[in-house]
Amino acid sequence: MNTDIKINKPRPVAINKNQKTFQKETEVKPIIETLAAGETVLINEYYSDGILLLKEIHKYLRRKLPNKTLREQREYREAYHTFSNLILLEVKDQLLLVKKAPSIGWLEKFYPDNKHFALSFPEVQGLNSSWQWYHNGINIPVLRNKLRPYYGVYFPTRFEHLILFDNWLKYYDGPKKTAIDVGVGCGVLSLQMVLHGFQKVFATDTNPNAIVGLAEFMGTTKLSRKIELDVGHLFAAWKKETELIVFNPPWLPATRDVDGMDAAIYYDNTLFPEFFAEAKKRLSPDGKLVVIFSNLALITKVTTSHPIAIELAEGNRFQLEKRYTKKVSAASTKTKRDQHWRATEEVELWVLKHN
Repeated sequence: MNTDIKINKPRPVAINKNQKTFQKETEVKPIIETLAAGETVLINEYYSDGILLLKEIHKYLRRKLPNKTLREQREYREAYHTFSNLILLEVKDQLLLVKKAPSIGWLEKFYPDNKHFALSFPEVQGLNSSWQWYHNGINIPVLRNKLRPYYGVYFPTRFEHLILFDNWLKYYDGPKKTAIDVGVGCGVLSLQMVLHGFQKVFATDTNPNAIVGLAEFMGTTKLSRKIELDVGHLFAAWKKETELIVFNPPWLPATRDVDGMDAAIYYDNTLFPEFFAEAKKRLSPDGKLVVIFSNLALITKVTTSHPIAIELAEGNRFQLEKRYTKKVSAASTKTKRDQHWRATEEVELWVLKHN
């Protein structure tokens, strides 16, 4: 693995001495107007003041924007993202300069030489949540040990697709010399393959944090000799043929340019054609191509097309061996979003072979 990989982390903001500030007693309307004008606001007393201001932003946007359909929900989230990221917190000597702030290990790890700067409040929230997941670890049903997802790396919060893949691996009777995991993320699929006897997994990701985080997680254990990592698009440096290629792509088509963690959720119109063309070159003659997907975009009417079905109908590269599905658990009763479509949501596992 390239040891000079530069990770993605929140970009420090220079401190402005004339910065407008917000505390609990501050009148909200002028602050919202400041944010609406694209100007930043500093939280400078209690950490909870930032949470209060985020609630006020939600109140403001609910009056301005509808939030019912999936598309409207996305537009609402984008507006909220713009407003909330103008709220700043000051960092000095790797500590947040507000009262009752959480202790976040990433600040020391990511900014050892930067003594005084600001970060947006949502970025700090993200760092804090990520640190808790990383520090405490999370349990994944298909793995023996806790996973410690690195900052900025998507990790699963629902597990039906992992269980579907695990069940398929139990009955897989092909060779287990090598496999390629395209878009390794936090590493669950690669770890599953190793647990099921694969001797070597070549894993890639465009997100450098995924590669650095998984390398750190494996350390110098036996896993580090079984899973080889490379940062790059799709297959990155891996050119040789392999018996199994596994791909868990984003499940929703993008409506705009995406980067960062959004790239783990939304795909552009070039991803699947390019993937299948490259997979054709690397899959051994009797190998299997496994694509893990969902009907989410179809049942929420984000699109009327299915990228894997299109490939099978028009690509002339692969044929379907088997398609497995598993229903997704009902949505939490605590969610405020309308998720009636969850009753028909399914995860899919497509097993393809050469034409």
